[in-house]
Amino acid sequence: MAVPQTIERWFDGRGWRVRRHQAEMLDADDAGRHALLTADTGAGKTLAGFLPTLAAFTPERLGDQAPTEGLHTLYVSPLKALATDVRRNLLVPVEEMGLPIRIETRSGDTPSDRKKRQRSRPPHILLTTPESLSLLISYPEAAELFAGLKRVVIDEMHAFATGKRGDLLMLALARLQALAPDMWRSGLSATVADVEAYRGWLAPWGDLDAVSHVVGEPGAPPDISILLPDGERVPWGGHAATWAIPQIYEEIRRNRTTLVFTNTRFLAEYIFQKLWDVNDDTLPIGIHHGSLSVEARRKVEGAMARGELRALVATASLDLGVDWGDIDCVIQMGAPKGSSRLLQRIGRANHRLDQPSRALLVPGNRFEFLEAQAALDAVEEGVRDGEDFRQGGLDVLAQHVMACACAAPFQEDALMAEIRSTLAYAWVDAGVWQRVLGFVENGGYALRAYDRFKRITREEGGWWRLTHPEHAARHRLNAGIILDGEMLTVRFRNGRSLGRVEERFAASLSPGDTFQFAGLDLEVEVIREIELIVRAAKKSAMIPSYGGARMPLTTHLADRVRGLLIDRAGWARFPDDVREWLEVQDWRSELPGPGELLVESFPHATREYSVFYTFEGWNANQSLGMLVTRRMEDRGLGPLGFVANDYSLAVWGLKPITDPAAILSPDILAHEFTDWVTNSHLLRRAFREVAVIAGLVERQQPGKRKTGKQVTFSTDLIYDVLRKYEPDHVLIEAAWQDARTRMTDVGRLAGVLERAERETVHVRLDRVSPLAVPVLVPIGRERMPAGSADDEMLIEAESLISLAMTPE
Repeated sequence: MAVPQTIERWFDGRGWRVRRHQAEMLDADDAGRHALLTADTGAGKTLAGFLPTLAAFTPERLGDQAPTEGLHTLYVSPLKALATDVRRNLLVPVEEMGLPIRIETRSGDTPSDRKKRQRSRPPHILLTTPESLSLLISYPEAAELFAGLKRVVIDEMHAFATGKRGDLLMLALARLQALAPDMWRSGLSATVADVEAYRGWLAPWGDLDAVSHVVGEPGAPPDISILLPDGERVPWGGHAATWAIPQIYEEIRRNRTTLVFTNTRFLAEYIFQKLWDVNDDTLPIGIHHGSLSVEARRKVEGAMARGELRALVATASLDLGVDWGDIDCVIQMGAPKGSSRLLQRIGRANHRLDQPSRALLVPGNRFEFLEAQAALDAVEEGVRDGEDFRQGGLDVLAQHVMACACAAPFQEDALMAEIRSTLAYAWVDAGVWQRVLGFVENGGYALRAYDRFKRITREEGGWWRLTHPEHAARHRLNAGIILDGEMLTVRFRNGRSLGRVEERFAASLSPGDTFQFAGLDLEVEVIREIELIVRAAKKSAMIPSYGGARMPLTTHLADRVRGLLIDRAGWARFPDDVREWLEVQDWRSELPGPGELLVESFPHATREYSVFYTFEGWNANQSLGMLVTRRMEDRGLGPLGFVANDYSLAVWGLKPITDPAAILSPDILAHEFTDWVTNSHLLRRAFREVAVIAGLVERQQPGKRKTGKQVTFSTDLIYDVLRKYEPDHVLIEAAWQDARTRMTDVGRLAGVLERAERETVHVRLDRVSPLAVPVLVPIGRERMPAGSADDEMLIEAESLISLAMTPE
C-alpha cells in the first residue's frame, strides 16, 4: 500500500524523502507481518517503526471516521530517557501533520495518578520499558487495556534481548499476544549480528517465516582513526589512556561538541577530572553515568540537547543515546570491546545517515591498540558481534507467573503454552513448569510452612488465583529485573575503612585469599553482609590488582586480535614500536594462533611464571586464575599469585608448571570449579539476585525500602535453609545458572579447556617475553595512591620491558 500523502507531504516539507526501509516497514504492517528492521544509526529507524501507526491515523486511512479510542501502539525502550526523548521527537511530526494521536510515557518516574489514569483511559501510543510493561500486565484492567492493541515497537533490541530484561519482555509479549491476537511486533536495531536469532526472538513460537527482515539503506561510512602518542611509544600497560589527555583536550577545543566514552564509571570520573585539570579555557565539560542521580543526569542531558556543553564524558549510560545531531566527534577511551558496541557509540556523532560519523579510538596499551585495529577492520567490513541467546531465567519466569496471577486467575496449561511460545522458554517442560508453580505457590518444600510465602493457590480444573489481594500490591512494589550492584566496604577488624569494591569481585573471594587494594596486600578474613573484613597479608597478594567492573571482550573481536598477531604481512601498517614488539616476540618465542592455546613459562625474580594466552576476556581469565592456583596448590607447585587481563592470565609460584595441558584438564570444571563456586560467595550472591527477582525476598515494603544489608541478611538465611533441606530448589538451580554464565563466564572457560586439550603450545623461555609484559605490568596503576608504590611499579615495568626486548 502506498505511503499516505499526509506523510509524503510532511517529509517533502522538511526536504527529506521516505526512505526505502521506512516504506518497507509500512508494507510489512499492511501485509500483516512482524518485522525486524536493521539499519545504521541516523537512518530514521524509530520513525520507520512508528510509520505504520502514524499512517493509521492519517485522513487517507481514517476517512470520515473518528480514531478509535484506546491503546493502539506500545513502544518499548531499554532506557527511560530514550522513551522520553522519542516522545519529544515523535510529537513534532504528529503535531505538524495534524494527526489525532495522544502520546504518553510510562516509567518509574511517571506520577502515580497518571499511571492510574492510563489504565482506564490510555493514550493511543504509550512509550515504556520492559519493567513498566510487566507491571501493567499485573493489573486487573490488563485484559481490557490491551484488547485493542495493534502494534508493539521494540527499540534497540540488541541492548537487552539476550539478558533477563529480554526474558521479561518476551514473556510480556506472549501475554499481550494472548490478549490481542492481531497484535504485530516490530523490532529495531543498528547492531544485530545474528539476524536469524533475533527474528526467532521476535516471532511467536519461533516462526521465522512470520517475520520480515527489513534492511536499512546504507549510510555514509564512518570516519574512524586510532589516536597515537605524539612522538612517543604506545604504552605497555594500563587502560586509562591518560597519555592522550592533552590531545583529547585539543580535539574538544576544535569541535562544537565532543562525546568521550569510557568503559567504566571509575574511568569516567577519572578522565573527567583529568580533562578539568588541563581545561585552561574553562570549557563547559559534563559527565554522565549510571551512579549519578536522576536529576544530575537529566540536567546534563538537557544541557547537551540545548548545545550548551563542549564535551561530555560518559559510560554505557549513553550507548543507546539520544538524538544529538551536533556532536562532531566521538572518542572511545581504551579498548572498544566489540564492533557492535563501537558502532553504537560512533553513531552518536552527527546522527545523520548521509554524513559520516567521526570517531577516535584511544588505546591504553599495545594489546588495546590491536583490539582497536581489529574493531576498526570489523566496522569497515560491516561485521557485527554480540552476545548469544541462552535459556530464560527461572527467576524471571516466576516473577511473570506472579504478575499474571495478580491480574486474574489463570489456567496452568494455557499459561504454559503462552510461555513456551517464546524463544527463551520453549525448553520448559511439564516438570519444570510444576516446579515453578510450586515455588510461586508456597516457596517450595522447605519453606511451605511459612504463610508469607503462600502467594497463589490451585483450584479445580488447573486454575490458579492469589491467596490474598495484598500479594498483588507487594508484587507491584518489588517487581523488576534491574538490581543495583552492592558495594562492599573493605575494612580492618579495628574498623579502619580502606574503601569499597564491587560485590561481584568480593563474591569471588574466600577466606584466606589475598588481593591488593589501596596500595596494600590484604588477606580476606570474612565476608560479612556488606563488609569485606581483611587483615594485612603476610605475603604478596595472590591477586595483585583489584579489577573492578569491566566490559567483556567479545569472542568475535578476540578472534580478530589473534588473527592480527599471526598476520605478519599486516604488521607493516602498525606503529614502529608495536611492530617491533611483535617481531621480537616472534623471534624469541611464539605467537598464539587460532585454535591453539599458547603457554609461556619462564623464571623471573626468584619465581616461576606461566602466561596463558586465552583471549577470553577478563572475567573468564580471573575465574581461570582462581581455579589454576587451586590446582597448583594441590600439586605442590606453591602458587604465589595470578593476574588477568582480557587477553591472558599470568600465574607464578615456587615451582614451574611443566605440563600446562594437565593443569587445564576438562575435569577442572567438575572439581575445582564446583568447589570454588560453592565455597566462595559467588553462589550466595547469585541466590540473592534471583530471590529478589523471583519475589521470594522483598526489597520494598509499603512506606519503606529495605537496605542492602537487610536484603542480604534475609536472603542469606533462606539460602542456608535451602542448601541444607532442599538443595534442588528451583532458585538454587537458577542461582547456579547465573553463577556459571554471568559471574564466571563458564562458557568461555570451557573454550579455553577445549583448546588446551586439542592443541597446547608450551614454550619454555629463559626470561619474560614481549607478549607477557602487558599482563605483568600491574593493571590499574591509576587507582594506586601516588608516591613510592607508583614509582616502584614504573621501575619494575621498565625493567621488564628492557629484559623482554633486549636481544641476546
